[in-house]
Amino acid sequence: MKEWKILGVLVIFTAILYIGVEPYAHSVMHPHVSPEDYKFTDLNDIKLKEQGNVKNGETLVQSNCTGCHGLKAAGMSAPMDKATSASVYGVVPPDISTAGLIYDKNYLAHFIKNPAKAAKLEHKFNAENPHPMPNYEWMSDEEINDMVAYLVSIAPSHVEDKKVFEEACSRCHSMRYDKIKADSDVTKYMGSYPPDLSIMIRARSYEFLNTFINNPQKQLHGTAMPRVGLSEEAQAKVMNYLESIGDSKKQEREELAPWVLGYLVILALFAYLWKIKIWREVH
Repeated sequence: MKEWKILGVLVIFTAILYIGVEPYAHSVMHPHVSPEDYKFTDLNDIKLKEQGNVKNGETLVQSNCTGCHGLKAAGMSAPMDKATSASVYGVVPPDISTAGLIYDKNYLAHFIKNPAKAAKLEHKFNAENPHPMPNYEWMSDEEINDMVAYLVSIAPSHVEDKKVFEEACSRCHSMRYDKIKADSDVTKYMGSYPPDLSIMIRARSYEFLNTFINNPQKQLHGTAMPRVGLSEEAQAKVMNYLESIGDSKKQEREELAPWVLGYLVILALFAYLWKIKIWREVH
């Protein structure tokens, strides 16, 4: 009877900690944030059309974008190598051949129009400190729609997880565990050195990163990290890649868990039976 009383006390205290204290501590350490918005509904300055003039978009992209960006899908290399681009712009402009696939179309259109606003970096970039990519606010909505239509038309139908990471993240972040080095040191551009992402999914958790990529300001207000603007599918690919590198044993760990729990249950049963036997002999 005494043992059952002790067990009851332990259960009560555990319940108080788990039901009362733990949720409060969790809410303080990991405050709730709004779910991911893969439609970027806060960006509504441009009315995106289902169809755009691809031919006109090709002319606009090649006359306005290829002065900085490569466009390998059209056989056009970047005008400068990565080292020169990094020294001129502070960051390496990406090749935009896959932009129409990995980025949401609404985000992409608004990024062309006003990069700082689309990326939620207006607190960092302004008239005195302009964003490395110039605004195209002088363009009409129709012209921007045409540019997006062209980028979508030349984009591949499929991109591997690692490739999406390289396109979207490796200009700033390294992945040391997979021998990926950041394209440039963007400390001056960002204000701080972007961390290596090799084990970031273990350090910050899957849930944190999944909302952070979509909108960093929700998790770290005032951060210089831009909103990346990935589509839901592309973001899932980035998360899969981060998990494959930083938590490669996750599946094995989860498959082992039932065996460990089963072992503990059997051990507890034998311990209980042994306890009954010993106390029976004592009494």
